[in-house]
Amino acid sequence: MSDDTNLFSLSGEIALVTGATRGIGAEIAGQFRAAGADVIGTATTEQGAAEIAERLGGGDSGKVLDVASDESVQALMKDLAGRLPTILVNNAGIVRDNLLLRMKPDDWQDVLNTNLNSAYRLCKGCLRGMLKARRGRIINLSSVVGAAGAAGQANYAAAKAGLLGFTRALALEVAGRGITVNAIAPGYIETDMTAGVTSERKDAIVTQIPAGRAGSPLDVAGAAVYLASPAASYVTGTVLHVNGGMWMG
Repeated sequence: MSDDTNLFSLSGEIALVTGATRGIGAEIAGQFRAAGADVIGTATTEQGAAEIAERLGGGDSGKVLDVASDESVQALMKDLAGRLPTILVNNAGIVRDNLLLRMKPDDWQDVLNTNLNSAYRLCKGCLRGMLKARRGRIINLSSVVGAAGAAGQANYAAAKAGLLGFTRALALEVAGRGITVNAIAPGYIETDMTAGVTSERKDAIVTQIPAGRAGSPLDVAGAAVYLASPAASYVTGTVLHVNGGMWMG
């Protein structure tokens, strides 16, 4: 990296952001676009893909993708053959919360398939292009729950903890080819996913956060821009905790 490099410019990069219809994914896609990247955001429906494209400036910026489907991921990679991502953000995820004794097998499998197995599918699909180009950035969205655990979220915690091990292992495999692999572990972030939390519960959570507030999608997007940028070219296998001090490890 030369001294005159714009440390936080993503100009010339092609970024694929899964789960970009709202919340953290939408904010990451928007901030990547503002930093100069050509951004492709994914949604589970045609309407969602169209909304992403409109928000990112039109064109071919929104794609339909089921991250839990091998066939869907393969179809997307084929569609992007002439526009292979140099940045991949594995953000798409779901929750199916319940105490373990009440958790249905499908709720366990669906969360692991969507939140963890998807990273295997997307990384494998994007890596060939990155290896050929000898550059790339992979960012996996984990969670404070993957580090600290949470009652009623054994499936979600297992998936998000698995992403941390996956991140470190893959980072070791590809570091010599100019590709970095890192994770972001957000804390309590105000999104559609947390909108159903009662005000009493939210207040109780905030009292456990040294920063004294819930986080915003922009807090997470800023971390993603950093990890995707030239500024983080020597950072790999790392977990960046974005939680206001809620958990430190």
